[in-house]
Amino acid sequence: MKKDLAEKIKMRIFACIMKIGDQVRFLSEVGGGRVAGFQGKNIVLVEDEDGFEVPMRITEVVVIGEEDYDTRHVVEVKVNSAKAVSQEEEEESEPADKPITFKAKPEERAGGNKLSAYLAFVPMDVKELSQTRFESYIVNDSNYYMRYVYMVAEGTAWTVRATGEIEPNTKEYIEEFGREDLNTLEHCCIQILSYKRDKHFLLKPTVNADVRIDPVKFYKLHTFRENDFFEQPALIYTLVENDVQKVKL
Repeated sequence: MKKDLAEKIKMRIFACIMKIGDQVRFLSEVGGGRVAGFQGKNIVLVEDEDGFEVPMRITEVVVIGEEDYDTRHVVEVKVNSAKAVSQEEEEESEPADKPITFKAKPEERAGGNKLSAYLAFVPMDVKELSQTRFESYIVNDSNYYMRYVYMVAEGTAWTVRATGEIEPNTKEYIEEFGREDLNTLEHCCIQILSYKRDKHFLLKPTVNADVRIDPVKFYKLHTFRENDFFEQPALIYTLVENDVQKVKL
């Protein structure tokens, strides 16, 4: 890293004090000539006595002749280049810019090795039930990861509304909707594949939960009840509980 920084400083200094027309000689071999141009930031084109242009690294040539260079200017270039490279190094090593690769593993709980999952509907403002919109969630109340597909039916045709993975003992937000959308959500199906990561586990059957939603319930306050998953009342449908699938295709 330090070697690369030193190389950057050299490049910037030489690029600032060298110009087309300067007479230069090679440092690592015999020869030299006149600066005819540059290629990028690192290569200088040196025209020899035969008129050929020889590409050389800027750090491999040195200016010669009677040109009177301003020493103070060269010192300023060195200092400014060093500051610029130091600033680049700090920016590159800024902790906030580095990706966070560590992620704590989800904690397991006692009794969580039996599958339990629920489809939940939560009013966004339960005090204004006649006007409120709703949010839907899938709740994973187990020590297993759950890969899910959430679909709704229109006659005999199905449409996927959401897919994803839910970590153990968490819930996944699906969507927000209003009462005008209830007819499209009346018949839904949730398929769930369960597994654990980085450890042995008991194989669980795939869940195929066919849910029939009654739109009338969304107009009645008492259907939204207190529960263990949300701070506010919710309408909850059981998909699977303690390894027993409640609603099946």
